[in-house]
Amino acid sequence: MKAYLRLFAPLAVLAMVGLALADDSCKKAGCSGCCGSAVSTHTTATASLGEAKCPVTGEPVSADASIAYKGGKLYFCCPGCGSKFTANTEKYAAKANQQLAVTGQVVQVACPLSGGKLNPATKTKVAGVDVCFCCNNCKAKLAKADPAKQLEMVFGKAFDKAFQPKKEKKQDKAA
Repeated sequence: MKAYLRLFAPLAVLAMVGLALADDSCKKAGCSGCCGSAVSTHTTATASLGEAKCPVTGEPVSADASIAYKGGKLYFCCPGCGSKFTANTEKYAAKANQQLAVTGQVVQVACPLSGGKLNPATKTKVAGVDVCFCCNNCKAKLAKADPAKQLEMVFGKAFDKAFQPKKEKKQDKAA
């Protein structure tokens, strides 16, 4: 019996470790999403503000220059860019929406092209954000476009049907 345990106990441990590693894709920070549930948060991976770019200039943003936007905060390199954005929101909307995704303020809930259910096998990077599609046809349409067009396809007018503001966890009133 002891010889049996010495032989098979290490194999059992290796099998358990292997199973844990096989499911690692769903244990990424912030993942509750395109790895299988209805809501993807890979698009909202906790990015530092340092990774965000001003939608007006493309420069790094400052925490001191922001405005409320689509249920979140939109950051700029300086207060002057906030004024330029407000004066012509439509011109900068795709880059602003992309910033909401890269800073983790929104979650993906649908395919940006069709509005369909997300398929985790279609995940790809778009402007630094993990994005899922409903099918490989939608993914292929995106792949044919240049990077500027890809940004517009995912974060332009389609943004409102594919992304929602991230809901904050409710805090206990006693806390």
